[in-house]
Amino acid sequence: MPEKDEKNPFGQGDPHDPKPLREFESDLKTKARRGLGAWKSDYESVQNLLDHLQRYTGSLGTREEYLRTVHKLCKKTDRSPDDLIKLNTEEIEDLIQKLGDDSAGRGCGKRTVNSRMRVLKTFFEVNGQENLELETHHVPSRYSKRSQYIPRKEEIHRMARFTESLRDRAIILFLWTTGLRVSTAMGLNYGDIQEEFEGGEEFVKVPVYPEMKKRVLDACKGKIPYYTFAHPHAVRHLRIYLRRREAKYGPMKQDYPLFHSDWHHWEREERTKKRLNRRSVQRTVKESAKLAGIEEWESVTPHCLRKAFKSILRAPTKDGGRLDEGTQEFFMGHILPGTQDEYYDKDNVEFHREEYSKLDFSLDGENLEFGSGRGEEEPSDILVEEDELSDYLEQGWKFLEKIGDGKYIVTKRDPS
Repeated sequence: MPEKDEKNPFGQGDPHDPKPLREFESDLKTKARRGLGAWKSDYESVQNLLDHLQRYTGSLGTREEYLRTVHKLCKKTDRSPDDLIKLNTEEIEDLIQKLGDDSAGRGCGKRTVNSRMRVLKTFFEVNGQENLELETHHVPSRYSKRSQYIPRKEEIHRMARFTESLRDRAIILFLWTTGLRVSTAMGLNYGDIQEEFEGGEEFVKVPVYPEMKKRVLDACKGKIPYYTFAHPHAVRHLRIYLRRREAKYGPMKQDYPLFHSDWHHWEREERTKKRLNRRSVQRTVKESAKLAGIEEWESVTPHCLRKAFKSILRAPTKDGGRLDEGTQEFFMGHILPGTQDEYYDKDNVEFHREEYSKLDFSLDGENLEFGSGRGEEEPSDILVEEDELSDYLEQGWKFLEKIGDGKYIVTKRDPS
């Protein structure tokens, strides 16, 4: 085990080292976590499955899901995958059925249970065991194992206002006003928005494209390319966050992640180049919901912000109209039903920008005013000590960010 030191207090090894194979990967004798080696196994049965998946999808995320499920069955039965496929049909059906029923009995969601059973059925089918008869679990309409709370507009504004980090405030508003999945947002580079962001575009285009999956595995679901926009309210706070980041780490470059990791195991100069992960965003959203006084804060997830965006799409626009259903689905990154997708004009960026600009993200009865360009004059912020903070707040200064032990940034402007 690596020795503990000041930079690595938990003895977890150098963060620059290649990530080792996970248990399911090493047990199933796969060659690597990423790249072509991820599609190679010394077990013939597993290789048959990987070959099938590569023909069918090519998704590393799907590969991981299938291998994890096969590994569960191997551990449960104490058999290798090659031994499992030698069982007769009735034994295989009993094993899959029992794993599914046991999972459901332990409180696993019914959709997850059925998904695992389908994965195992595929594993055996590609290895010659066809026509397996299984009883899946009934999933009622609108069934959801995990409770979710979709925050209202005023609650999301409070979440952004009460969070203690410029980055986290930018993330919350960006996720909400773009409707992006969290993996997609974390897969963005600064270069993806740089031209319009630096050009002072009011509603900044945010592209989603399959190549993003090279950065983050699930960044472009279904490899469906589309684009959405960031609202000026989100752009303003993104601009403030990136200015502070540049002041701390130096100029932004095209290949830098839009949202960086501040994990202290990275060297200071490395942090701006390191991508934030979805688990950190999950913590950020929940903590912000808690600070905002949302009673069901534990049920607020990044995906809830995407659902809140969908509510905005469906709600009346600022001019009292409604967005076309096809436009709504496009902004969500969905394929339109039937032949509609083929004939939908996805390339008309300015039409979509105009339609997006009609969306109402403001609080009821309140018009939000936003600065436009990168060169706008920004009110001064100052750094104060902890014992000075209360005096400044009483004088009308507003809390902006805590940046270290006993040090705070306050501002005269409205940080909301």
